[in-house]
Amino acid sequence: MADGSDPRTAHVSAEEALALHSSPPPGKLQIRISKPLTTARDLSLAYSPGVAEPCLRIARSSAAVYDYTTKGNMVAVISNGTAVLGLGNLGALAAKPVMEGKVALFKRFADVDGIDLCIATEDADEFVNCVRFLGPSFGGINLEDIKAPECFMIEARLRELMDIPVFHDDQHGTAIVAAAGFMNACHLTGRDLKRTRLVVNGAGAAAIACVELLKAMSVRHDNVVLCDTKGVVWRGREGLNQWKSAHAVDTPARTLAEALEGADAFFGLSVKGAVTQDMVRRMADRPIIFAMANPDPEITPEEARAASPHAIIATGRSDYPNQVNNVLGFPYIFRGALDVRASTINEAMKIAAAEALALLAREDVPDEVSTAGAGHRLQFGPDYIIPNAFDPRLISRLPPAVAKAAIDSGVARRPIADLRKYARELSGRLDPTANALDAIMEDLRAQPKRVVFAEGEEEKIVRAACAFRNGGYGTPVLIGREDRVRDTMTRLGLGQAEGIEIQNARLSTSNRKYADFLYGRLQRRGFVYRDCQRMVNQDRNVFAACMVATGEADAMVTGLTRSSAVCLEAIGHAIDTLPGATSFGLTLMVGARGMTIFIADTLIHARPSPQQLADIACGAAATARRLGHEPRVALLSFSTFGNPAHAISNILTEAVRLLDQRGLDFEYDGEMSPDVALDTSLRALYPFCRLTGPANVLVMPGLHSAHITSRLAPRLAGGGTVGPLLIGLTHSAQLVPMDASVSQIVEVATLAAHQTIARQAAR
Repeated sequence: MADGSDPRTAHVSAEEALALHSSPPPGKLQIRISKPLTTARDLSLAYSPGVAEPCLRIARSSAAVYDYTTKGNMVAVISNGTAVLGLGNLGALAAKPVMEGKVALFKRFADVDGIDLCIATEDADEFVNCVRFLGPSFGGINLEDIKAPECFMIEARLRELMDIPVFHDDQHGTAIVAAAGFMNACHLTGRDLKRTRLVVNGAGAAAIACVELLKAMSVRHDNVVLCDTKGVVWRGREGLNQWKSAHAVDTPARTLAEALEGADAFFGLSVKGAVTQDMVRRMADRPIIFAMANPDPEITPEEARAASPHAIIATGRSDYPNQVNNVLGFPYIFRGALDVRASTINEAMKIAAAEALALLAREDVPDEVSTAGAGHRLQFGPDYIIPNAFDPRLISRLPPAVAKAAIDSGVARRPIADLRKYARELSGRLDPTANALDAIMEDLRAQPKRVVFAEGEEEKIVRAACAFRNGGYGTPVLIGREDRVRDTMTRLGLGQAEGIEIQNARLSTSNRKYADFLYGRLQRRGFVYRDCQRMVNQDRNVFAACMVATGEADAMVTGLTRSSAVCLEAIGHAIDTLPGATSFGLTLMVGARGMTIFIADTLIHARPSPQQLADIACGAAATARRLGHEPRVALLSFSTFGNPAHAISNILTEAVRLLDQRGLDFEYDGEMSPDVALDTSLRALYPFCRLTGPANVLVMPGLHSAHITSRLAPRLAGGGTVGPLLIGLTHSAQLVPMDASVSQIVEVATLAAHQTIARQAAR
């Protein structure tokens, strides 16, 4: 294109790409130290003389290298630049930007550290001899952009010589992702892998790997026809190398066009325009077409669909559905292999990764995937057979599958006993919020609860209810019209409503009981009986709150379609604040570095009194402790211990005095500014301060500061939030933000249910 842009990269121009790579510091990588090096003692521990101790331990036991160094999480990304992307032999130096990018993807998607190594030789023996001695530094070797047939020889020899995983991603990464899509395409078209006829055009590294993996997954040898630049690879054809001859078959077909006659599926890893519309028309009904040539496919999806309207099509491009993208494979495969210290990546591990990918695509897709780039609602079907690269569930699905296969096949040197726990830990590795919820979700699976979703006809709520049910957390109760709820489930492909209860507030047999209950509470507040009947029949929040208050449900969730003030008013008709307590909102904020902070009050009190501030501090501390954090509470202000003096500071000082009278078992102090609360070096200026570490519970002086902080900080610093959680009610009711994602709704629902467990345990 004239401006240098490429449709594969969403209209990114050459100038934009060059600007990104050249902006200071040049490139895409930098090294950061993981231990403090700010004092002479730090240097002594990290280097001489302290570094001698781990050296001696490793010399005595080689396995100790995983305890004292980065080896267990370090991959070398290695290339000689002989097959860079679709650009050909650019050489080792020109391959470096790609290798840096690969290292960045390892870190971004699976938290695997990497170093790029570009080797300036095209001689396979020299390449092998260079790499074979790198084993002590790395937990795995990712080979990249090496031309065939040398890539086959190099990988095979390195796998024999090294006791760590060696993986050529251009071969196996493509094969794994393509196999996952192929499984789902066969599923949608009702095909059996054993009977599916496949034609593969291209006989390079990726094509051979695809064929070998599919055959390992039960596709029959005689049902696969391989083609190269000279036509069909048939048994008896002269001049075939050992890799092609292994896949030669008895067939009268000699050309790609002849091979495609009646074929069920096509894999293209060749060149633009290799397939014509006439060839597609001659394939079987509902053909499967994976045109994966880069930068342009063998046939465009528009051309293929014009020739066969019901074809299922995948490409290697991001501007079409069903992109065969290697980033769906290699980060997670290495993550699983590294975590069990696998000696190799074998066929069983590749198959496990492909099967896990295929199954993930069939599940409901989180909202985060669309906001990360899909731009539209994704649902399993002909245009969505391969998961999106930004699906946050990949980290918790693929590595455990790979790890299990490594354990079962005997190549794991450190088997993981509890793979379910491992999957949860992986979720928290990139999303620390998940760790804070882990124990809660486990409790809930052991003690499932009934949770009412008041806005039961909303699409997000229906999806959240299904996820709540599928997670084993209990029975979701949707308040809404049954026909609309079921229609939504059918349209979204969520299956049937087994395990989900649907209640129509207007038609419920409990209306009279709830109206009586409400009237008993509100008759001296100016409400007549008809007011109570109307609220029960017409206000789903009131109906849901009555269910919880009367013991017919354990908790409720609302807030997606109404402001928090409106929701709180409705809930307050049926549910009270705990005697002697103060209700408030608590937001759980997890920073990009994993530091968890609780912020209160982010929901109710515009200008809390000293008594309310003291109550909020106690309630927030109790919640933090229940979520596994030892609370250190700071009452925040613009001033620190009276400097500068102000009326607001006096309120906070009085709140601390009230806390002193309660004989509490957690750390607290105030008033202080946020930097003093969070930075222990600054707090050294105030040696009398009671906090022994960074504060993790921040009590704000007013709703305005709390709300601004909880909304602004995650957008500036990264990380995520949960809440605000509603604390201090006699029964469990929670609100979600009006822009909440399905994942956030599920998180809040589990927290709402867990409040009931905590309350029962406290009795």
